[in-house]
Amino acid sequence: MIVVMGAAGNVGRPLVDALVAAGETVTAVGRRPIDGLPEGVVSRAADLADPQTLRPVLDGADALFLLVAGDDAHGILDAAKAGGVRRVVLLSTQGAGTRPESYRHAGAFEEAVTGSELAWTVLRPGGFDSNAYAWAPGVRAQRTVAAPFGDVGLPSIDPADIADVAAVALCGEGHAGRVYELTGPALTTPRQRAEAIGVALGEPVRFVEQSRDEARAQMLRFMPEPVVEGTLAILGEPTDAEQRISPDVERVLGCAPRSFADWLGRHVDAFR
Repeated sequence: MIVVMGAAGNVGRPLVDALVAAGETVTAVGRRPIDGLPEGVVSRAADLADPQTLRPVLDGADALFLLVAGDDAHGILDAAKAGGVRRVVLLSTQGAGTRPESYRHAGAFEEAVTGSELAWTVLRPGGFDSNAYAWAPGVRAQRTVAAPFGDVGLPSIDPADIADVAAVALCGEGHAGRVYELTGPALTTPRQRAEAIGVALGEPVRFVEQSRDEARAQMLRFMPEPVVEGTLAILGEPTDAEQRISPDVERVLGCAPRSFADWLGRHVDAFR
């Protein structure tokens, strides 16, 4: 049995589908029960912030897909080992490697996982294509996208590709002890992504460039300050490593990663 934490999320949900398609027995875990899961998938409620709630969920599991959430990574891993888990795939972030001072929380989870006795794989994606959902209200209301650093390109990734890599690492051999850097196939800028949304809608979408301070104030509403500062640094002054297009998706999956246009084609209704 494979336990998927965050199973209602942008990565967790397609991961559940990929594992079911591969014939695996899956338990989908969220803070609340999850509706609309594939037939045969068990939905359980638990909270990574409280490792004690994980013990009954993990009992009898072979593998675990883990998010960076809560503050007790060692407690989570102890619960996993007590339940019989032998393999863990951690969804971390690129910033844990490129901006460790800003992403200490993710770094602490990576240290706990890589120092455990479990067979581990760490996934370090860059920005998600699905981050464009944050623009959806402005696009629907005013056909406008507001974002900072409009002409700085980054190789954002389709969450479905992250899910597919995670599924292979959870089910297959040869991935233990690996850290995979996951990116999309090309650099795209916020201005280009806004234009692509307009093309998909068949209507122009106006791009408004925010100042760094405007973006910072907006991000502080839902992100801790160190992560905000690290994110703004990546968005505005990315390092060569943060702009590098990684070969890891293709190495693991045997096919090129999906483009932003691919992601948008599946989710354009969110912007109508």
